[in-house]
Amino acid sequence: MAEQVAQSHDVTKLIDRIKDIKIAMLTTADADGGLHSRPMYTQKPEADGTLWFFTEKDSAKIYEVRKDQHVNLGYSKPDDNLYVSISGTASIVTDQAKIKELYTEGLRAWFPKGSDDPNIALLKINIDRGEYWDQPSNVLVRAFGYVKAVATGERYQPTGDEHAQVNPK
Repeated sequence: MAEQVAQSHDVTKLIDRIKDIKIAMLTTADADGGLHSRPMYTQKPEADGTLWFFTEKDSAKIYEVRKDQHVNLGYSKPDDNLYVSISGTASIVTDQAKIKELYTEGLRAWFPKGSDDPNIALLKINIDRGEYWDQPSNVLVRAFGYVKAVATGERYQPTGDEHAQVNPK
């Protein structure tokens, strides 16, 4: 029997789950249509679901986003059994006021000239849809699930286990 997946239009369910996960795997399509993934540091997500990432104007991801704005972000927090996949539309932002607003001193390693670095740009990701798997991570809960599955031959579905799809639009 297929599992029932909850449906929601509430983007805050995604934001609440990723707000403390700083690194996402950003996937874009390269010139040949192949998928290209790389780790990216997420700036503080906005309440409306807008996600921001710093990048270089001359990076491959900028070229790839110009060709195809559809991107995917993968977030995971294995210690908590939390996994999130977000599909979105990317745009390139070079607005100096927004760059200064989001810039932190920790970015100087990548942008030595600070927020005025001429090669700095932002990737703005608008969420089109997302999906998350949020399961209890307690070892005893997992052990109980294993024992029940072995004893009954049925999948254990722990209380608090959440799997949902979010379509903000």
